[in-house]
Amino acid sequence: MFQAPSAIQRAPLPPATRDPEPRHEQTLTATAPRPTPGTSARGAAAPAPATARKRDPYFDNVKYLAIVLVAVAHAWEPVMDGSRATRALYMVVYTFHMPAFILISGYFSRSFDMTAPKVKRLLTSVVVPYVLFETAYSLFKRYADDAPDMAISLIDPFFLTWFLIALFIWRVTTPIWLSLRHPLPVALAIAVLASISPEIGDDLDLQRVLQFLPFFVLGLLMKPEHFRLVRRREVRLLSLPLLAGALAFAYWVAPRMELGWFYRANSAQEMDAPWWSGAVMTFAMFGCALALTVAFLAWVPGRARWFTVLGAGTICGYLLHGFLVKGAEYAGLFDRYTWLSEPAGLVVVSLTAAVAVTLMCTPLAGRALKWATEPDMKWAFRKDPAGR
Repeated sequence: MFQAPSAIQRAPLPPATRDPEPRHEQTLTATAPRPTPGTSARGAAAPAPATARKRDPYFDNVKYLAIVLVAVAHAWEPVMDGSRATRALYMVVYTFHMPAFILISGYFSRSFDMTAPKVKRLLTSVVVPYVLFETAYSLFKRYADDAPDMAISLIDPFFLTWFLIALFIWRVTTPIWLSLRHPLPVALAIAVLASISPEIGDDLDLQRVLQFLPFFVLGLLMKPEHFRLVRRREVRLLSLPLLAGALAFAYWVAPRMELGWFYRANSAQEMDAPWWSGAVMTFAMFGCALALTVAFLAWVPGRARWFTVLGAGTICGYLLHGFLVKGAEYAGLFDRYTWLSEPAGLVVVSLTAAVAVTLMCTPLAGRALKWATEPDMKWAFRKDPAGR
């Protein structure tokens, strides 16, 4: 839907986080000073605190830039039909923006296990927001779009809420993927089978869950050195002709290609394509998405920028921007102002979406929405004997 993603020494695994895209933290270990000769251990200086935690600005930058691409691409959907160039840009962005976001989510899910504290965090930061926003988006459509028959269904995700239920399923299965000898080929095989299985249906948006699964599993396999390799100067230079070629190819194929391949919400048969094309397109789209994701990650700045702090609030930007896009659509804004489909209008739409989602990612928005994205639900859980 997107919905983005320093050579800094990192701890072996980041801790569980409060966000659906887990918090990435660097652990700096302070070594306790040794007693000087002639002094006892009791008289030695007290050891420094064991750890100090710090967010890695690179990954906050990735998340912020990715969420901007998600919002802008969503804003293009109602106005791109009259523009081949916009459709081509949309296809390029849709090739990698959600794969990049999912890969980063997988990378910071490596430490997930089924211990009580992490299960509690998963329920409060993923399941509860899913229930709340699935209900909110359904009610919003019912009343803002005059659709009284719009049902509230927790098994049929509406619009962008699919990512939350997908993240829940992916993270719960993390111990399985980490225990396999070759998890990525297995995940790709599952994605292929999903792409040729129309019987899966729409429940929990399992088509998307399974077809995007390889990117999450790949994230689980990533290590800090992989990101350092991606950000080498040679990779940045190679990414420029890659991006130019992708844009040229997308412009050529734009009038011919079914957009459903990018959404991964249906099987090949449901898109009136031969069954075998599902397998072919699964591998083709995985390769293209991986190449463009590498190009994207290569150009993300590694140092703190003005927007770095916004990376901590991308869950709010993701969940809120859909109301803006859908609200404009329900109000008939794009039908009433047809000039929005023209080049100048597309610039206005893009800038509006980018500015809006930026404001939605601010700490102020995060604090205002904390009750929904990070609710305090101690009352709902048994007390942990360990005090966690």
